[in-house]
Amino acid sequence: MSRAASFIFRRRGSQKHGRGWHWTDIVTWLWLIGGLIVMFGPALWLIFSSFKTPAALAEFPPSILPYASQQVTVAGHEQPLTLYDAKMPDGTTKRMAEIRRIGLFSQMIDPADPGAPPVRINIDDRQPVRKLSFATENYTEPFVHFDFFRYLWNSVFVTVMATVITLVVNSMAAFALSKYEFRGRSFAMLIILATLMVPLSVIMVPLYSIISSLGLFNNLWGVILPTVATPTGVFILRQYMLTIPDELLDAARMDKASEWQIYWRIVLPLTAPALAVLAIFSVVWRWNDFLWPLIVLSRKELYTLQVGLSIYSGELNVQWHFILAMTVVTMIPVVLVFIFLQRFITTGIAGTGLK
Repeated sequence: MSRAASFIFRRRGSQKHGRGWHWTDIVTWLWLIGGLIVMFGPALWLIFSSFKTPAALAEFPPSILPYASQQVTVAGHEQPLTLYDAKMPDGTTKRMAEIRRIGLFSQMIDPADPGAPPVRINIDDRQPVRKLSFATENYTEPFVHFDFFRYLWNSVFVTVMATVITLVVNSMAAFALSKYEFRGRSFAMLIILATLMVPLSVIMVPLYSIISSLGLFNNLWGVILPTVATPTGVFILRQYMLTIPDELLDAARMDKASEWQIYWRIVLPLTAPALAVLAIFSVVWRWNDFLWPLIVLSRKELYTLQVGLSIYSGELNVQWHFILAMTVVTMIPVVLVFIFLQRFITTGIAGTGLK
């Protein structure tokens, strides 16, 4: 721990001059802190805002932490009243409860003396009494009263199956394009890379016609199959497989290994870091995909999370506290996948594919 702290807080000024801060130390710290705020600030705001009540989300200026106004039960009033620190006509500050607001003035009473006549206070002369409060019902109610478990399961199924098929299909294509010599290999790779310049909107109508002809409309497989062959995946895996020596494959062939055994037992294990990178990309693509599932799926019980969130926001008049909470839920699987596979990314950058 001490070595890590000394590494993090070491300064160029202390090394060069024996004491003090060098100007590059200050610029470095400002750059790192600014980058940290820019990268993680929106995510933290999203997480904290997902625990806010609708009233807290509508406040201006907005706050980072989820605060809620304190309320008190007063005799003679059925509903709890909101507490304020109000500036009284005599100049003193007193904790009062609001009965009603009329224009720019609020009628308030003392909770300790509910029988006293109400006091008319300007809304600029009062401050709400707030406390830190986490609205956990933002997470529980959508799962209890709506079909978000179904949407979550559909997204998990689409993401997992599409990722597995993507890894198999792209690795087979990359294996053939990297380890087999045949006429037109470079041209085939060029055609595959050229498809990167074709946006989804251009091929959307032909894809829809094919899916409809195959009877995959309103079917989760209609969302999965058109996206399993990706030029990006073929390119990444092919470039990595090129680093595997051909002599290793020739030695396996001399030992009577079939081409499938070479692919499955030799090439794929050595390509694990690149497969992990492609798996992360695929999970992010499939999990966040919105347009294609929206086109293919029209039955509500087949919606993925992204489509379900869109329809949900329209039906419930954009209840942002629920939308923010469910957005946080949709972030969790992608973050977990990255955490568990990040070590393979490091290996893929530092390694060569053969140990």
